[in-house]
Amino acid sequence: MIRIITRVNIFRRLRLPAILAVVAALIITACNPANFRSQAVQVPTLIGTLLGGPSTFNYALNESLYTTYVLGLVYDSLITENPLTKKLEPALAKSWKISGDGLRIEIALKEGLKWSDGKPMTADDIVFSYNGIYLNPEIPAPSKDSLKINERGDTPKVRKIDNLTVEFSIPEPFAPFLRWVGGIPILPKHVLEESIRTKGPNGNPQFLRMWGLGTNPKDIIGNGPYVIDSYVPSQRVILKRNPNYWRKDDLGNPQPHIERIVYQIIESTDNMLISFRSGQLDSLEVPPEGFSLLKREEKKGKFTIYNGGPDTSTSFIAFNLNKAKNSKGQAFVDPIKSRWFNKKEFRQAIAYAIDRETMRINSFRGLGELQNSFVYVESPFFLPPEKGLKVYDYNPEKAKKLLLQAGFKYNTQNQLIDNDGNRVKFILLTNSERKVRQDMASQIMKDLGKIGIKVDLQILSFNAYLNKLKVTNDWDCYLGGFGGGGVEPHGASNIWKVKGASHAFNLGPQPGGQKMTGWEVSDWEKEIDSLYIKGAQELDENKRKEYYYEYQRIASEQLPFIHLVTRLDLQAVRDRLQGIKYTALGGAFWNLYELEITEN
Repeated sequence: MIRIITRVNIFRRLRLPAILAVVAALIITACNPANFRSQAVQVPTLIGTLLGGPSTFNYALNESLYTTYVLGLVYDSLITENPLTKKLEPALAKSWKISGDGLRIEIALKEGLKWSDGKPMTADDIVFSYNGIYLNPEIPAPSKDSLKINERGDTPKVRKIDNLTVEFSIPEPFAPFLRWVGGIPILPKHVLEESIRTKGPNGNPQFLRMWGLGTNPKDIIGNGPYVIDSYVPSQRVILKRNPNYWRKDDLGNPQPHIERIVYQIIESTDNMLISFRSGQLDSLEVPPEGFSLLKREEKKGKFTIYNGGPDTSTSFIAFNLNKAKNSKGQAFVDPIKSRWFNKKEFRQAIAYAIDRETMRINSFRGLGELQNSFVYVESPFFLPPEKGLKVYDYNPEKAKKLLLQAGFKYNTQNQLIDNDGNRVKFILLTNSERKVRQDMASQIMKDLGKIGIKVDLQILSFNAYLNKLKVTNDWDCYLGGFGGGGVEPHGASNIWKVKGASHAFNLGPQPGGQKMTGWEVSDWEKEIDSLYIKGAQELDENKRKEYYYEYQRIASEQLPFIHLVTRLDLQAVRDRLQGIKYTALGGAFWNLYELEITEN
């Protein structure tokens, strides 16, 4: 799946290992290492920072990238993808066998695996993770969307063969089968099973309340390289090496070599830049406004800036197309605004009215590229404009013409009004942590003002922003992104399937979520949903391309997402970190388990 984020990062739309989910977190580090390294007992410590605090410690329910930064180090999956070779490799699994018809996969676990509390990890944990949690209809796990293989919503069957072996089976072909069933983190049955059986006062499984932010971190059991040692809300999360982790180096020494990870919660990219320049940080996601300054200091500061090219994520604005009402009978979106937002011509006019090239030069300091599709531009499934991808270059006159054709008009003050005389205005929601995001929002407000539309900005902390999008559905338009990119489009199924947990622009009823009535799904949404299913079922890559090409043609015409600019993936890493194998898809820390720290 893909998650909502502020700096767009991981989910690398193909399901990379959980540890890759923390790549961006470790490349945006900021705090004072002296506070943690000047203790009597010195241990190798990597200091990182989060622009926002975690929203939960329950991996299965998480949709926040900041939570993933933490939990991506606490859990492992069965199979991992090496971002250097692009090949799938064993993680918790020792091996796997695929049947000749491709409908069954048998996965064998490594021997001697343990949970962080010392309990053995077995095939029972795999079966429980899938049948009890990820595929449980009562659990709103975003992973479920990417595991649906046809229009009926069938999902893989999972059964235990013996204590270390499981079989996944499907009724019909599913191209990302191995990548998806092997790539989702495994959770501990012995800790969580009771919460699945037990119902809360509202009839929902108690699991929905498990491992919230008030949980004692030491009660959170994992199988990844680290465990959570402590958590202070709004301040920091500290992780320490999991003594029961399975990886060892070539000499038989336990990995990871870095004993502790400290995530300091600092909600300002400006402060991060200041701290990095003062020598306090191990690494930094280089903000556009800081690149030229840092580049001059690279040698003196003993760090290297890596450039991975266009980031593998998305940047866009989206309008709330939801026509439903809440349990009190109140519309999520003002019906007047809803009529505007649901006009394709209105969304297209907005796209033409935004000067993305100026945004690239000013907000991104030229360190970005214009984006036109949800599919990563380096993916073989990316639809080039010459094959039908619609591109919206800056053209305010064309924007005005579209608005007039759609029934809007201008009053004597050159303000845009609808047929009933209502002034066209809406609130643009974004998050506060990133300066570039606020710069983008300010330009959008000015650009749309030039065609007579009034835009008010609402800038919130990330978790409050996420709550509006995912819980209350109380928003008009938001500026955001989804993390990751990558070459496999199926990872975005939780966004494009109409019942997907991240179908943000028209979010339907979700298990355990608020009640709603009158939810409507457009024909083009249904068509994209169908294309996603067909694309996943087709094993011939050339035929798969045609399905994903057609979905991009529809999306670029209907514009549920108005794409903006994607940043260059610039990461500064201190030279004291040894073993970096930088790659555009994996970043600097995909092999964190084998990195070492040497003082210099």
